[in-house]
Amino acid sequence: MGSKTVGVSVSDLLGWTAQGVEIIAIDEDKAEFGLDRVAELAQKYDVQGFVLGLPKNMNNTIGPRAQKAQDYGELLKEKFGLPIDFIDERLTTVQATRMLVEEADTSRKKRKKVIDKLASVMILQNYLDSKGKLTTL
Repeated sequence: MGSKTVGVSVSDLLGWTAQGVEIIAIDEDKAEFGLDRVAELAQKYDVQGFVLGLPKNMNNTIGPRAQKAQDYGELLKEKFGLPIDFIDERLTTVQATRMLVEEADTSRKKRKKVIDKLASVMILQNYLDSKGKLTTL
């Protein structure tokens, strides 16, 4: 979850692979967190729980961004009553950018449109690899 967008990914039915779905525009300042769209996607994909990236500081502490992610998790939990899991996402966006630049030679303009979705895929895939969860958003 960023301050302007939320990248959304889902797992396959077996919980083995993550696929990017979309990027939801949000506005933290206006407390608009895209929950209506999340609800639509949760229903469409029969979501059983949520996984959120937790952007810890490099020294493993919880800073303002990580606190906002935890707050967003609480919003999701209240609205949907589903389990919420967090996974350390440090450097995920850096890795996603590197993949788009070095491996795909993607232009800066195109990168901005897909970076959050790719980062969400990486976060969910890391989670699936470590936990073996079924369909998550």
